[in-house]
Amino acid sequence: MIRFENVSKVYDDGTRAVDDLSFEVPAGTLLALVGPSGCGKTTSLRMINRLIDATSGSITLDDIDVLSTDRVTLRRKIGYVIQHAGLFPHRTVVDNVAALPRLLGGDRRSTRARALELLELVGLDERFAHRYPWQLSGGQQQRVGVARALATDPPYLLMDEPFSAVDPIVRAQLQDEFLRLQQEIGKTIVMVTHDIDEALKLGDHVAVLRTGGVLAQIGTPMELLTSPVDDFVADFIGGARGYRALGFAGLPAGATLATERTARIGEPLRGEDGWTVVVDDAGRPLGWTDARTAPTAEPSALHTASRFLPRTASLRDLLDGALASPAGRVGIVDDAGVLVGSLSAADVVDANARRAA
Repeated sequence: MIRFENVSKVYDDGTRAVDDLSFEVPAGTLLALVGPSGCGKTTSLRMINRLIDATSGSITLDDIDVLSTDRVTLRRKIGYVIQHAGLFPHRTVVDNVAALPRLLGGDRRSTRARALELLELVGLDERFAHRYPWQLSGGQQQRVGVARALATDPPYLLMDEPFSAVDPIVRAQLQDEFLRLQQEIGKTIVMVTHDIDEALKLGDHVAVLRTGGVLAQIGTPMELLTSPVDDFVADFIGGARGYRALGFAGLPAGATLATERTARIGEPLRGEDGWTVVVDDAGRPLGWTDARTAPTAEPSALHTASRFLPRTASLRDLLDGALASPAGRVGIVDDAGVLVGSLSAADVVDANARRAA
């Protein structure tokens, strides 16, 4: 656990960067720090590994005050990921990842073997191991940066705008990959980001700071979206809060699915509204087709861009799937990918109303 208790940072010129900040990060969870420029996000992060020392208050890691720990010893148990990865340009990817374990006395064979395992863990196979950072894309470099931060298996991880230097598509991919990775490694993480959507997506909890390093609100993404404490938090989170909150809610137990007509390739189509789900021999959906434009289910007439989702999908994804479907309904599949029913957009909205009630 990481705990801040009444932490302040005041510089020699009187600038107060952080003001009486208190919060906890339970073990194995991620806290995202967000707020406008000058709110003390990065200062707070750097006080954890003593790149900056607090003026007052205490920061503890599992009840041990960081000020009582030697800086070098402290940093060896804290991984650190920064913008642009900060890789050594003259070293190969595998040597970048193995650098700290080697510095701590590990032998070349074991540290390189561990580095290769970590590269695989972050989605880079052995083909990348002997390349240099300049031979990688921005997203690949960030993956290497994460692998390097994990090389000594630290219990804590600090991330300062880790995905901000890549394009939106790669950024979304890195976020998804990091969520998968965190499920495997379960580190205690504090992350700084300017992107509120990234904070809501990755954070188990989100702390919103005001200018001057004052804590405005801390809570789960759902709590911030549905119950902002004041106009500052509401404005910072932005609009469409109700729709975005659907991303953190699922179908209530017992929600009823509509039955869909199905057909296999080559079978005749029928039905008043025309729309039929074409399935394979195992009952897995291939797409929608319209009986009003084709007498039989043919591959050329399939609408294959529609999404078929499990019951465990978020209400936001289910609503989006229904709105994007040519039939106006999102198909629901079981764990084996077999079609079990559908929901309309109105069904999803009604499910959300029942859940909220």
